[in-house]
Formats: sequence, C-alpha cells, structure tokens
Amino acid sequence: MRRLFRQPDIGKQVASFLLKGLLKLLWATCRVKTVLGKEYTEQLMQSEKPFIPCYWHQQHIFCSYYLFQLQKQGLKLGFLISPSADGEIAARVVTAWGAQAIRGSATRTGAKAMRDMYNIVCKEGISPATTSDGPQGPAQKFKPGAIMIAQLTQAPMLPMACAASSAWYLKSWDRFMIPKPFSRIVIAVGEPQSVDKSQGFENLQPLQDNMETAINDLMSQAQDALLNA
Repeated sequence: MRRLFRQPDIGKQVASFLLKGLLKLLWATCRVKTVLGKEYTEQLMQSEKPFIPCYWHQQHIFCSYYLFQLQKQGLKLGFLISPSADGEIAARVVTAWGAQAIRGSATRTGAKAMRDMYNIVCKEGISPATTSDGPQGPAQKFKPGAIMIAQLTQAPMLPMACAASSAWYLKSWDRFMIPKPFSRIVIAVGEPQSVDKSQGFENLQPLQDNMETAINDLMSQAQDALLNA
C-alpha cells in the first residue's frame, strides 16, 4: 500500500512555509528608501519585452522583492533555480507568489538547455532572474550563462544590486545577506546591456567583466545612498 505522503516532501513543505514567513517579515518591516536607476526598469517595462535581471546571490532577498513588485505592472517573472533538493524549496516559494520556477543551471551550455531558455524568454515572454555568481560561486564573479541567454534571445541583461542599513551575513560562500527587521534598503538598477548576435561564445570574458563591474558599482552606489541619506 502506497503512503499518502512522503516524509521528505513534508520537510520541504515546512521549509518553504518558514522561508515564506521570513521573507514576508523582512519585506513588511524593512523600508525601501529609494530605487536608483528605476528609469531603466520603466523603459524595459514600457517595451513589454522580456529582459534578464542579473544580481549577486548574496543580495537575493531584496533584489527579488523589487522584481516581485514589478509583477503588479505586468512583468512575467521567472527565477532560474538549481535542480537540487534545496532548489525545490525555493521553487515552491516563487511559484506561490506567481513567478515561474525555471529548474536548471545558467552554466549549462547544451543544446537542450539553450532551446529551453529560448522558448521561455522568446515564446512565453518570461524574464528570467539570475544570480549571476551562483549557485556555488566564486562570489561576485559573473558567469557566462546569462550572457549566452541574452545573445540567444536578444533580451537585454539588467544589472541590479541593493544595500541594507543593518544586516546579518551568513558564513556561506557568498556571505548571504539577511537584512535585519526595520532596516532601510536601497535598490540600484543599472543600464541594460545587450549582446550582439555576432559575438562568439568563446570570447565572452570582456562582457562578463563589464557586467561584473556594473553590478559591483551598483552595490557601491546603493551603499553610498544609504550613508548620505
């Protein structure tokens, strides 16, 4: 006789419930003081075309918060999530809030992976958010996956970052940032970056360097905005 449920599945349900609760607490108590460069997001939203948000894994909580808010303006949002068991918990959370969980890795370069991403972006109009140094680092090193997707789909990459006035930092590879309740938050958005179709996959390093610099500069701008407020 089959079991009506599996113990591991219950664990994932509990974990996703707790994660949603933590996020709701932080999003409700923290105050987003300002969004730098929001004109770039507005331009992309007005175009009604998909784009590829890119930010560091460390800053997932409030960069994703900003993207979830854009769903109210019509953004069809997706998150590229690892196919691992831990990724299943994150997938449950994002789908509960109306986004699509895209199970896979931005570092996969196989024909099927690229075809799947092309369909998601070009045929379904979904904007796939990527933590561009994830899922395992090195921290703040831009990997080529988002650039390959941008070139294939001709959807621009949108660099993003955030800063918190007070936060905990986990002892993980990315020093994951958890803003403390009642912190002030600044979100920074940079100029969209497109990838020419003629650019060869074998020569992506300059584009990686440019995006890496753009995101790190946005981190500094967000932090400066907090200090000068």
